[in-house]
Amino acid sequence: MAQFLGSNKRARQVMPGFHLSLGFTLFYLGLIVLIPLSAVFLKTFTMTWEAFWNTVTSDRVMASYRLTFGASLLGALINVFFGGIVAWVLVRYKFPGKRLIDALVDLPFALPTAVAGITLATLYAPNGWIGKLLTPLGIKVAYTPLGILIALTFIGLPFVVRTVQPVLEEAEKELEEAAVSLGASHLQTFLRVILPSILPALLTGFALAFARATGEYGSVIFIAGNMPMISEITPLFMITKLEQYDYAGATAIAVVMLLLSFSLLLAINALQAWTRSRQNAGRD
Repeated sequence: MAQFLGSNKRARQVMPGFHLSLGFTLFYLGLIVLIPLSAVFLKTFTMTWEAFWNTVTSDRVMASYRLTFGASLLGALINVFFGGIVAWVLVRYKFPGKRLIDALVDLPFALPTAVAGITLATLYAPNGWIGKLLTPLGIKVAYTPLGILIALTFIGLPFVVRTVQPVLEEAEKELEEAAVSLGASHLQTFLRVILPSILPALLTGFALAFARATGEYGSVIFIAGNMPMISEITPLFMITKLEQYDYAGATAIAVVMLLLSFSLLLAINALQAWTRSRQNAGRD
C-alpha cells in the first residue's frame, strides 16, 4: 500500500525530481549569472591594486558614482511615495479610464529605453512641450542632473505600483473600518493599520526601482547631456572605457558598482525581513 502511494505521489509530480531540478537550476544560474560575474572579477584582477584604486577613485568616476547612486536613491524614494498613491487609487477607487491608466503604468516596461530617453529629452528640452513652460521660470531639465532624475523616476514607477497593488487588493478593509469605529482618525488608521501591512511591499518596490535605476543607460544618455563631472552617469563612463579599449578599467568600475549595489540591496532586504518578523510577532 505504501509503495502504491509513493508511486502515485511521484506520478502526480509535474516537475522532475529534486536532484535533477537542483542540477538544472545551478547550471542555469552558473551559465547566466555566475560565469559573467566571475569574468568581470577575473578581468579586474589583472590590474595592480594601485591601478585599480586610481581608476575607481578618480574625480570623474567619483562624480559619476555620486550622481548615479544619488539620483537612483532619490528616484526610488519618489516612486515609493507617488507609486504608493497610484496603487491606492487603482485599487480603492472606480472611475472612467481606470483600465487605461492601469495599462499605462506598464508602459516603461514595454517601451524601449532609448525611445523613452528620446521622448523625455524632446518633452523637456528648452523648446519642448514641457521645457518651454519651465524655461521662463529658470528651470532647466534636459541635459542636467534633474533630467536624469526624471528618467530614473519614469522607468522605476511600475516596480513600486505592481508590488504594492496586489497587497492592497488583499488587505482586509474590516480592520480599517474597525479602527475608524474606535475613534481613530484617517491619519492614525493609515499609520497604524494600512502602512504596516504594505511596508514590506513598499521596501521591495523601492529595492527593485533602485536596482533598475543604478544600471539604467538607454533612457538616461539622451536627456543627461553627458557632461563630465556634471551629468555623466557611471554606466556611460564604463562604455567610454570600453570604447577606449580599457577593458580592465571598465570592469574595475563595474565591480565597484556591483559591490555597492549588492550592499545596499542586502541592507534593504534585511530591513524588509526585520519588518516582516515584527509583523508576525505582532500577530502572534
